Formats: sequence, C-alpha cells, structure tokens
Amino acid sequence: MAAPGATILHADLDAFYASVEQLLDPRLRGRPVAVGGSVVLAASYEARAFGIVAGMSGWRARRLCPALVTVGGHFGEYRRLGDRVVEVLQGFTPVVERVSIDEAFLDVAGARRLFGPPPAIAAAIRDRVRRELGLPISVGVARTKHLAKIASQVAKPDGLVVVAPEEEARFLEPLPVRLVWGVGPATQTRLAAAGIDTIGQLADSPGDFLEHALGRAASGKLRSLAANVDPRGVVPGRPARSVGAQAALGRRVATPELVGTTMGYLADRVAGRLRGAGRAGRTVTVRVRFADQRSRTRAVTVPRAVSATRTLAELGAGAVWHVLDEHPAERLITLLAVSVGNLVPETALQLALPVDLVPPVADPGGCLGARRWGSDRAVDAVRARFGRDAVGYARVVFSEPDGAPDAFRQLAERPLGARERF
Repeated sequence: MAAPGATILHADLDAFYASVEQLLDPRLRGRPVAVGGSVVLAASYEARAFGIVAGMSGWRARRLCPALVTVGGHFGEYRRLGDRVVEVLQGFTPVVERVSIDEAFLDVAGARRLFGPPPAIAAAIRDRVRRELGLPISVGVARTKHLAKIASQVAKPDGLVVVAPEEEARFLEPLPVRLVWGVGPATQTRLAAAGIDTIGQLADSPGDFLEHALGRAASGKLRSLAANVDPRGVVPGRPARSVGAQAALGRRVATPELVGTTMGYLADRVAGRLRGAGRAGRTVTVRVRFADQRSRTRAVTVPRAVSATRTLAELGAGAVWHVLDEHPAERLITLLAVSVGNLVPETALQLALPVDLVPPVADPGGCLGARRWGSDRAVDAVRARFGRDAVGYARVVFSEPDGAPDAFRQLAERPLGARERF
C-alpha cells in the first residue's frame, strides 16, 4: 500500500538508447539519431520531431528525415549505464522497483529524514544522473504509482513534475487518455469513438457506458486508474510472474510458414529464459494483432509445466490458429506474441508411464518430451560456453521476424532469478 502523501517517484531516462549514443559520440548531440538499421529500435527527440518512432522501417524514417543519422547500437553500454542509474536510485532508498532497462519506481517515504522532502530527492536524483552519467532523466512525484508514471511522462523531456495530493484531480482532468496505464492505440480509438478523449472524461463516464465500449474488466480497471485509485506499492526486486516475447511483422498474410517461423523464434527466446532460471510453466498465452490494431488472445493450459522450445512453439502456433479460425475475415496480422505463466520450479526430468493421459506434445516425461529435454539442454550448454549465436534450431537461426537484434531484446527482458543466463 502506498504511503500517505506524494512519496512515490517514477524515474524515466529520456530517449535512453539514443541519448547514450549522443553521450558516446558528442558529434551526434542535437542531431536526429535513430538506433537500428532496417527497423528503428529507438529515436532521439530530434528525430521524433520528424515523426520517427520505434518500430518504423529504416527506409521510411530516412524519407521523413534525410539528415537522419543511423547507428547500430552499443548494447553493452545501455546495460552498463542503466545499471549505474539504478545504483544512483538505490543510494537514496532501498525501495526501488526496476520495471525496465530505463525506468524504475521508488518509494522515498523512509528517506525524508536523510535527504529531505520527495521533490528535493527527485531533484537530487536528476542532478546526480546528469552530473555523474551525463544522461537526461525525467521524474514524476505523486501519491500512487500510476500518477507518478503519468507525471514523469508530462515532465519529458528532462524535467520534474510533482503532483500534490490535493491537486490530483485538477492535474489529471485535461490530460489525454492515452497516458492512462493500459490504454493502447486500439483502446484509445474505441474511447475516442465514444467521445472520451481526456482522463477527466474517462473518470466521469458511467460504468455501464464504459462496459459497452471496452468490456467489464477493462472498463473497471481504466476508470479506477483515471480516478487515481491505485493501491499498488513499490516492490523492490519483484520477479516476473510470466515470461514473454513478441515480434512486430508489419502487415503480413498469416500463412503456416509465417506463424510457424515466428512462433519458433519467440519460443526459443522464452523457453531459453525459463530453463536458464530453472522454471517451467503450465499456461501458454498468445496474442495476435490484426491490421486494424485490434488484438485477440488465446490461452492454453497443459497438465504438466513445460519449458521445451519446440513444445512451446507448437502450443503457441496451435493457439494462434485457433484465434485466426475464430476470425476468418482477418488474414493480415501485424504482431505475434507468446508468454508462459503459472510458473513453477523446474524439476529433474521424470519419465512418465505410457498410460498417462497427457497429449504427447505437452508431456515432458513422454518419449518425445524426453528427447526434447535432452536436445534443449545440449543447446543451452553450448550457448553458455560459446554464446547464443553458436547453435540453435535452423528455423530460428535463419529468421529474425522484426529485424531487432537479440541484444536489443535482452535489454527489455525482466529477470526471472539468479540462475538466468540468457
């Protein structure tokens, strides 16, 4: 539970990857910079002014801004500097919840005697990060995590916004609804169609009206957040409860080859992380995004927890086709994602009797599962010694669905535990 008063901070590094490149090469400062090649992985604020955003194709970005400077990316430096920023935050309070490579929540309720009121702490954090690391960082200060995150977005670039408890409703009311946690492009479009453009309008909308537009679960959650009802506290070191990966596809026809190749690639990422952390999971969830930005999900729960790459790929592909069969008019897809939940510690392989009524593809202890168990661990051992690129499934090795290098994806992967190697 959040402490009374505005004691929660959300610290968010500004255009982090591009800012690091401008730090490493001063000649890039003030110039439009894109990290990536065929696909833009990140863009500086100077590049964003031309409409360049992450996920955009490189040729389109260069058309929008002929002066664009493209760099390959220094992924080791991103990790190093991101970790150093967390060390700065932990110098003010141990209650730090890192949510990505470039952002974190802090609760400074217990640090006020040492460092002063929360706004002073936020200012000191910004000063230290700029002075010691040379990076711009925006900080929001508020009573809840949701509002602190919104405040940091309003503060960008390179700013500080403090929302006092008595000013919360006034601050939120005129802001665009897209700033609410969980409002993506598709939800924003549906809200706009219902005449809801601001957070204040969302908070004031009748519950049944929102249910009709968004469904019961989403409408209740978003309406609460718009009213700043958010009981979540800052939880340091919280491990991930599920493991997932996604691939942006552009606008592609959903063919068996595309679905199979993409799911194989995503399963390799997810299953490797599971095994590296000594975990397995029983629930496999896929998300399919269509050309109109609508997304549909499908979950499959199996009797025994799995962590095998090919098993996960097959379960995921089957779930994707179930979604596509339910929407026969939709054949253009723009994104596929897979995640594994219901995580449990992975135990040593236990062979099962043939009488077990478990589908062979999802049975780790069956003959097929045992072979996959052995081959996956052989792959893991080679990668642990020689690197991830040393070995892999052929379909995976020769596919990289959205053009983003593995090193970039790894920056966004949330730790599962001490044993994780990938």
